[in-house]
Amino acid sequence: MKLRDLVYGLYARRVEGRLDHAQVPKHIGVILDGNRRWARAAGGTAEQGHKAGASKIQELLGWCSETDVEVVTLWLLSTDNLDRPEDELGPLLSIIEGAVRDLAADGRWRVHHVGNRDLLPSRTQTVLKEAERDTEHIDGILVNVAVGYGGRQEIADAVRSLLLDHATKGTSFEELAEVVDIDLISEHLYTRGQPDPDLVIRTSGEQRLSGFMLWQSAHSEYYFCEVFWPAFRKVDFLRALRDYAARHRRYGY
Repeated sequence: MKLRDLVYGLYARRVEGRLDHAQVPKHIGVILDGNRRWARAAGGTAEQGHKAGASKIQELLGWCSETDVEVVTLWLLSTDNLDRPEDELGPLLSIIEGAVRDLAADGRWRVHHVGNRDLLPSRTQTVLKEAERDTEHIDGILVNVAVGYGGRQEIADAVRSLLLDHATKGTSFEELAEVVDIDLISEHLYTRGQPDPDLVIRTSGEQRLSGFMLWQSAHSEYYFCEVFWPAFRKVDFLRALRDYAARHRRYGY
C-alpha cells in the first residue's frame, strides 16, 4: 500500500468517525462527470473512461449504505448525450446497460429508471424495465438511474402526463386551470412519491447543474468536487457529507 493511500484511509476514518448520522442527507443526487477527461489524462480512450466510471458506482452505493442514505439518483446519460456520434454513443449505452444489470444482480438495491424511455434504443429500454421488475421487492437503497434524462424534458413530460390524465377524466381546461399547483405537477414527475434530493454532488470541477433535477433540486444543497468521477474516493464522499451537515438549510426563510 502506498503511503498516500494509507494517509487517505486514516483521514477517511477520522472524518467518518466525526460524522453525525442524524445530519446525513436521505436523498443524494450525483452528476457523474469527468469520465472522458479522466481517461484522456491517463492516455486512455473515452470508452475506458466510461467503464472506469461505471465500476465506481457500486463503491459509491456501498458508502451510502454505510451512512444511512436512503435514495441515490445517478445521472448516467442526459438527453444531450444522445446527440453524440454513434461510435461513442453505442459503447456508452452498452456500458450503462451493463452497469444497470450489475445493480439489479447485486441484490441490495431497488432500481428505478428516471428519464424518457422512448428516446432510448429498445435494447436499453428492455434492460431498464427488467432491472425495475427484478428489484421491486428489495428493501434497500432506492437507486434512480437517470438515463435519457433532462430536467426540461422531465417537466415537459410531467405536464403532458398531467394533461392526458385529466383529458381521460373529462376535465375541462378551465377546471384544470383551477386545480393545477406544485403538488399536482410533482405527482407526474419521474420521481413521484420520492423525497427531493437533499444534496447534489457534481464531480470534475464543473459548477453547474446542466439541467439535473431542475424541479426537485429547488431547495437542495450543492457540492462541487474537483476530482473526475472515476477517481472519486470515499474521503471525497465523506467531505461532501461533512460539508452538508455544516450548512443551515433555511428553505427560503
